[in-house]
Amino acid sequence: MPVISFFSAAHCRAEEVVSLVCEQTGFSILKNEQLLRLAAGRFGTDERKLQRAMYGPRPFFDSFTRERERHVAYLKVALAELIQDDDLAYHGFAGHLLPASLRHVLRVCLVGQRQFRLQQVANRLGLSESEAGKLLDREDEKCKQWTLHLFGLGPWDERLYDLVIPVDSLGVEEAAREIVVNAGKPVVASNQATRGATRDFWLAARVEVALVEAGHQVDVECRNGQVTLIINKYVMRLEKYQQEISALAARVEGVQKVETRVGPNYHQPTIYPKLDLPRKILLVDDEKEFVHTLSERLQTRNLESAVAYDGEQALQIVANDAPDVMVLDLKMPGIDGLEVLRKIKQDHPRTEVIILTGHGSETEKKLARELGAFAYLQKPVDVDLLARTMKEAYQVASAGQATTDDGD
Repeated sequence: MPVISFFSAAHCRAEEVVSLVCEQTGFSILKNEQLLRLAAGRFGTDERKLQRAMYGPRPFFDSFTRERERHVAYLKVALAELIQDDDLAYHGFAGHLLPASLRHVLRVCLVGQRQFRLQQVANRLGLSESEAGKLLDREDEKCKQWTLHLFGLGPWDERLYDLVIPVDSLGVEEAAREIVVNAGKPVVASNQATRGATRDFWLAARVEVALVEAGHQVDVECRNGQVTLIINKYVMRLEKYQQEISALAARVEGVQKVETRVGPNYHQPTIYPKLDLPRKILLVDDEKEFVHTLSERLQTRNLESAVAYDGEQALQIVANDAPDVMVLDLKMPGIDGLEVLRKIKQDHPRTEVIILTGHGSETEKKLARELGAFAYLQKPVDVDLLARTMKEAYQVASAGQATTDDGD
């Protein structure tokens, strides 16, 4: 019997369908809690970060840190371990991480018309139609961002599934019956070949972790212990890069042979993806031309940064993805720099804040220091001085992070 992977629109009675299918087939249900617990324990990360990798928006600094790719790779390893046995059903986002090479996986999408789902929300949660609509929009957006991230396709696209079942028109019992019938077909039967493919998926996932933790983003395929690394983004000195990633992959237990090749998107230039020392830096200044020029000049000194134009935007960014270092102007419309500093050090004490202002006073300088500012610099600033100060601040921030991690 196969593995059944369920993905569903929220509030379309999907849980009832999954439960009935498992009751009729005798399949075990693989729960998200098991997956998250295993991945967090295996790689020493926080379950909340794994959840954000699936359900949350793309991290603001992800282009610098590859945090999402790293946690998705952790989830793949855990999922690969948990599906080594047959006769399993999984309902959730991680099912989309199962590769097409697993022929014994029946991929099912459960959907329902919006009005049907609104009624389900109203019945279960007692919300008004307006509140229910907002809830569905949020849940649908999570589904959309996930499949767009993985495939560039919408969440209900038929190309992602073997079955797309409208629960509102079929009903729970008929939907379950159709799934059970298809799960019994020979085309998705488990056999020696599918068990080998499952082992290869596990090996490929572990290779992907080894690569992404070293700062590399490549696709990994595996067949009978032979690994192929597919480079889809342009890198300088390709031959040296191939040797480097091949050596990393070869060290993973179980790998018998490593090959590399360029993929269809290799022609697209990009920054070399290795990130030995990621720095999550946020520049906050309402003078847009100044802050963009500053960002470009810092980039020439190997300091990548993101930009916010006011205090409110900065606080929103930090709430979702706290930077290591923030360079903050004092005089901004709305929430001023000192209030931003106060909130940052209160809620994210490991973020180091450098004040950079053209209108400061000795009183403000003293207050900024008391609130925890790492440094207080005046405009116009020497960019080399700012770069050195930012690097020093990063060393302090990363040391604080390491101390906290060791304590956890």
